[in-house]
Amino acid sequence: MCNQCNYEEMLIKAGLEASSNRIAVLEVIGSNPFPLSAADIYKIIERSGAINQVTVYRILDLLVDHHVAERISTGGRAFYYGLAPNENHKPHPHFYCKSCGQMVCLSPDSLKVDADTFMKIFPGRVDKMEVRIDGICKNCEKGQTR
Repeated sequence: MCNQCNYEEMLIKAGLEASSNRIAVLEVIGSNPFPLSAADIYKIIERSGAINQVTVYRILDLLVDHHVAERISTGGRAFYYGLAPNENHKPHPHFYCKSCGQMVCLSPDSLKVDADTFMKIFPGRVDKMEVRIDGICKNCEKGQTR
């Protein structure tokens, strides 16, 4: 669990009831150093108690709609989920391995995107900026060279 985030408070600030299932989903997302798929989140929560898979998907949609969690594209039909940027978590790029499907959070300083300048020159409204680098991770690359 992220030591800096109070999940109950995050939900209340977003105008949501802090139900035990919503807190459980946020705890799973916040305790992982990398984004997770909805199926992975469901499997982790189900180990400690009964929860319906559809409930997990609905909670994730709700958290994304209220900017508590973010949905990160893999380039295909699948998505991963992480905490939305907040005072404790800066916006950051991700690396997606096209071989194993692992998504890794990169340091906010590893790739600079000047969103402020972009927003000044773009003639429209931007709701979300997502930076994802696709490639092959070092573990998969080692496996391919054998």
